This record gives sequence, structure tokens and C-alpha cells, in this order.
Amino acid sequence: MMRKLPIPIALLALAAVACGGGTGDEPAGQASASSGGDAAAAKPLEGVTIEVAAKWTGDEQTNFEQVLKAFQDKTGATVTYASTGEDTGAYLGPRIQGGNPPDVAILPQPGLVQQYADENALKPLSAEVQAQIDQNYTPYWKELGSANGQVYGVLVKAAHKSLIWYRQSAFDDAGAQPATTWDDLIGKTAQTLSDSGIAPFALCGASGWTLTDLFENVYLSSAGPENYDKLSKHEIPWTDPTVTTALEKMAQIFGKKEFMLGGSSGALQTDFPTCVTQVYAQKKAAMVIEADFVAASLGQSGAEVGQEAQIMPFPKAGDTAPVVLGGDVAVVMKDSKGAQALVEFLASKEGGEVWAKQPGYLSPNRNVSPDNYPSDLTRQLAQTIISAGEAVRYDMSDLAPSAFGGTDGKGEWKQLQDFLRNPSDVKGAQEKLEADAAKAFKK
Repeated sequence: MMRKLPIPIALLALAAVACGGGTGDEPAGQASASSGGDAAAAKPLEGVTIEVAAKWTGDEQTNFEQVLKAFQDKTGATVTYASTGEDTGAYLGPRIQGGNPPDVAILPQPGLVQQYADENALKPLSAEVQAQIDQNYTPYWKELGSANGQVYGVLVKAAHKSLIWYRQSAFDDAGAQPATTWDDLIGKTAQTLSDSGIAPFALCGASGWTLTDLFENVYLSSAGPENYDKLSKHEIPWTDPTVTTALEKMAQIFGKKEFMLGGSSGALQTDFPTCVTQVYAQKKAAMVIEADFVAASLGQSGAEVGQEAQIMPFPKAGDTAPVVLGGDVAVVMKDSKGAQALVEFLASKEGGEVWAKQPGYLSPNRNVSPDNYPSDLTRQLAQTIISAGEAVRYDMSDLAPSAFGGTDGKGEWKQLQDFLRNPSDVKGAQEKLEADAAKAFKK
């Protein structure tokens, strides 16, 4: 029997209430066949071709194409898909400059919305799309897709980053329990594991973005959503006392070599997903701090999600239970017939529920019922997103200029790696983070 994942019952109860709301309006321009007339009359985009570009390949592309098929069947449009590869900017840049962008692009970083808006490469979303956003998303997500007073994008796919994965057999052998608070994670769970002879954490320090994810969870929880928003916009400096508190909490792991597999030097030589392999295949550590996509890196370990591979919500390091999301933002790049209709469909309850039935997907759309998801894991993660409500925030490093928040060997990635190397110098780390942020945000 599948072991129940330790998502708090209170969250599930809240989610049940949240899911009981309205059903959402049918996207405009997609008349139902029951509205009268023949089937052709019910498909207003017959003969229209729409190109959409996104980074997905393989299974992710196949799953997205199921959503596109539902849109095509409903509207009569023909949708072609182009993969941008991992570097979306490198793909879109020449096409924008050549005057031939795709009709719709799905951006992996909200920071690109502001960049392309400044380049006049985006079209404001229509009133119909904005109606879907207002109905299905909290105001925070609308603001996330906005630039210069216009709404340009909608978050259509999410990654849940407020998780700690653990190996059940390691917990059983040590007599350790999942933690609900940061103090319990450090003082009880990690210490119990360490005392039993197993490294509590496999840290993926060679992949700097994993350290930003750790910081964001600790900071959102300890500093609260309002300060999180301010720091993400550089409205408060990285030398602020709220940052001091978060880094000091991280140092409770970084400063104990026995808490990290291979100590700090080992962590700094371990990338993602090697840290997942160290926990589940090699069984050298007990926990890995990362998003729901850890499930895709279990590989040949034989660890089944919900049994050997368990999750706990990121423990509270303050008053807020953190829910940090990454994800992808749909934007319109051409005033072509059908582009707005496709984004409207992706923003709707209907489109979200088609996608939710595919594996490896989470929706920030609050009206997409978790009942649509194909596994216990995704159902429960979706419920935590819904129940968190206004406290959900987007990955801070992806909101920042890429020179600070998204470049290997620079900015936040480098400074948090250096802090992992020397966690006693909190003040020095803050000063370096602030210097790098100040330069990046001025550009």
C-alpha cells in the first residue's frame, strides 16, 4: 500500500474548501457545439494557424501537445509547436530582431516579460484573457505578468520548490521524524540522522540555483511575503537585518560539516541531480532540498514516490509556511488571429484541467481542482498551492536580472556558494550580495 505523504491535514482541509468555488467561464471565442448550428460554426478559428514556442522537449512537449490538441479540437485552429531549447532568450532574440517572432511564447523566467516589454516585443493581453486571470489567479500572479502598467503574461505551469525529499529507510533506521519547523529540522531531524551515522543532507552546491531556492524558502518564511516582495525588487538592500536572519539559519546547516555529505567541499562539487542519486541510489545521505521535479531524477534507484521517496513541506523558519513556485509564463508576441485565444485557453480552468491530467504538471490556477491530477503526489502539492493563497511567491532569483539571479559563477549563485564555503562571514556575504544586486538592478 502506498504510504501517505506527510502533507499536513490542515492544508488538505483548507484545499477542500478552496476547491469548492466556481467553475470558471468558458474562454471567449470558443463557442460550445451545444450553442446551435453545425460543428463548423462552433469553431471560430477554422483555418487559422498559430505558432507557440516553449523550452519543452520529450515528455514535457508531448504532454503540452495534448493541451494544444484540446484547443485545436475546440476552436478549429492549427497550432504548431517550436522548442526553444534551454536558452529561450537565444532562440527568441534573433526571431524578434528579424520581425518573425512566434505568435505565442512561453517564457521560463518572468524577468523576461519586463525585458521584452521594454523592447516592444510583447502585445498586451486582451480583456478576455485578463478576465480569466482575474477569475483564476490571485492578484500577485497578475502583477507577476505585468510590466509598465500593462498585463503581458500569465503563469501557466508551476514547479513547487518548497519541499524536502527524504529516504524513508534512512529515517526508519535512525528513528528520525519529518520536521514542521526549522528548529526541529536542525535540532531534531538532522541531528538524529547525524548521530546515527548518516549524512542528513546531500546539497547540490555546484548548481548555484539550488542554494537560491534554499534561501528563498528560509527568507519567505522568516521575513514574510511583504519583505520577500521588497527584496525581490531590490527595494530593501541585501544588507537588511531580515537577510541576516535568513543567512544565519542557513549557516546552521552550512556550518556543520557532518550535516552535509562530504562537508562543504563535497557539497560544492555536487550538482543537481547528483545529489538525488546520493540520497536514493547510493544511499549516502537522507535528504535533498529541492522541488517536485526531484521525482524525475530518481532514475534507476528503485525508490518509489510515496514509499521510499517521501516529501515534507519546507519547515517553517518563521511565521509563514513558505510556498515558493517556479514556472513558465505565456505571452503574446503577434497580433495574429488566435494568439490571444490560445493564451486565454491556457489561462482558463478548462485548459488547466486538460494539462493537469498529464504527468509532471502543476497549475497555479486556483480553480483547477486537484482531483484532476494523476498521482497522490501532484494532488497533494496542488492542494498546498491552493491553501497557501496569498502567501505563495515566485522564485526570487528568476525575478531578478539574470546577471544577479540566473548566471553561473556570478551574482547570487556565486555569493551563496562562497557563503556555503565560509558560513561564519554573514556580514561579508551580505555586502557582496548587495554590491552585485546594486549593479544588476541599475542596468
